[in-house]
Amino acid sequence: MGDEPGGAADDSAVARARALLDAARRVVVLTGAGVSAESGVPTFRGQGGLWRSHRPEELATPEAFARDPELVWSWYDWRRHTVGQARPNPGHEALARLEARLGDGFLLATQNVDRLHQQAGSRRVRELHGSIWVLRCTGCEREREDRATPLPSLPPRCAACGALERPGVVWFGESLPADALGEALRAAATCDALVVAGTSAVVYPAAGVAVAALRAGRPVIEVNLDPTDLSGQVTVSLRGKTGELLPRLVGA
Repeated sequence: MGDEPGGAADDSAVARARALLDAARRVVVLTGAGVSAESGVPTFRGQGGLWRSHRPEELATPEAFARDPELVWSWYDWRRHTVGQARPNPGHEALARLEARLGDGFLLATQNVDRLHQQAGSRRVRELHGSIWVLRCTGCEREREDRATPLPSLPPRCAACGALERPGVVWFGESLPADALGEALRAAATCDALVVAGTSAVVYPAAGVAVAALRAGRPVIEVNLDPTDLSGQVTVSLRGKTGELLPRLVGA
């Protein structure tokens, strides 16, 4: 199963992981905050997670939005500006190359809301937590994409019905999009290889993607800075930066 304790990304482990991907025709990738952190996108739980003394868990909820939509939007406006400065890193670019090689045999399920995968060229992306660039009306549920930072007014209002708009992301306590999650779970259970990159894969229901592959006996490759609860269960566990390891696994 997993590599030796510590899971160091030695050449032999990288070679085994690359061989699995080279032989695979159907690959699913699950990515998390660690992939975007290497592009400068702050993580919820990392250093600097506080904003104006507020914890993200206190702001990214329907209750917080109902209580103070201007405060919540001020935080998201700051996040949008920060994310807007970020650019795809070599890890994003490697996954785009893998998709180009596999075509419809590739599926990328991401927990990130920054759309850096799409900027790198990925198209078969399923956003499990939505997108920070989407605004959704709380009245008529109309959605629109707006990359303006800062937004002209906070909180923004729907041009169609006048109701408040909210960020088009999945907040704590909300359900993930059933179609995106369902497709990812089905693909994971039938893939030739699953790559879990930049995520601890312990937060459900997104963590179910890795579990679906493990239960079906599919090869699972983990790429993460730190050990996770999955590390002892996967086929190959590589310890290091996704921006360095993913290009080695995918190649030119």
